[in-house]
Amino acid sequence: MSQPPNLQDMLAKAQEVQQRLAQIQQELARKSVEGSAGGGMVTAVVTGELRVLEVKIEPSLLETGDREMLQDLVAAAVNAGLARAREMVQQEMQKAAGGVSIPGLGAT
Repeated sequence: MSQPPNLQDMLAKAQEVQQRLAQIQQELARKSVEGSAGGGMVTAVVTGELRVLEVKIEPSLLETGDREMLQDLVAAAVNAGLARAREMVQQEMQKAAGGVSIPGLGAT
């Protein structure tokens, strides 16, 4: 006959997991990735907190005067950066979970 799980052990383990997740979130906030569009003419730098830190625009692109194209490229670069940041978050959370798939973990 197996013994029922010890509630205090379970709570202690849950607290450890919570602390580790908080630590991972802090680490992710310090990491950043880039997404680009237009062959690198527009680049967006995004953190693991999904915050856009910077948008870089190649000066020659500004000289074209094509506002719509610039707007499209900025949106595409930001979306690419956000997608890469989400991937980074998901990978880090999976590492923390030891490869165990936990629904919703790392989903943003």
